[in-house]
Amino acid sequence: MGNDLDSYYKKIITGVGEDPDREGLQNTPGRAARAMQYLTRGYNLSLDEVVNNAIFESDNEEMILVKNIELYSLCEHHLLPFIGKCHVAYIPTGKVIGLSKIARIVDMYARRLQIQENLTKQIADSLMEVIQPSGVGVIIEAQHLCMMMRGVEKQNSMMTTSMMLGSFRKEERTRSEFVRLTR
Repeated sequence: MGNDLDSYYKKIITGVGEDPDREGLQNTPGRAARAMQYLTRGYNLSLDEVVNNAIFESDNEEMILVKNIELYSLCEHHLLPFIGKCHVAYIPTGKVIGLSKIARIVDMYARRLQIQENLTKQIADSLMEVIQPSGVGVIIEAQHLCMMMRGVEKQNSMMTTSMMLGSFRKEERTRSEFVRLTR
């Protein structure tokens, strides 16, 4: 796969009017191919691998919140980055998940070609699947380079998406507490 990507990047460099044999660009196709493989490494992971049995019994029934999880993804429309933070909360019903696993779930889905709306839903659905909490809330705030560097070129725009499942959708108090705690 790496060799295919190398040749594609060489064609892109030629396509924009550059000489891929110029000193500064000679190794660029290989570097760009390796970078793309790294940036999309989420395709090589499964939810089971990421969670790795880090689910523990707990009698806690209060909200658990992990804020400000950095995320880096690539917009599936322009292959340009979007960068932001993710807030994830859930209310356990007998099971909790290892803290780092929440960040790893965010990363697994973010490291794919994405749109922010789907990324938000995938994270929420995954937590519902693996720990069956009474509810999950996910908020992502991100800046999209496809909107900042091209098109309308709005440098200060921020996109916010949310997904509320279970008690976060049904109970206004739970939803409000989550939103308040993320501010």
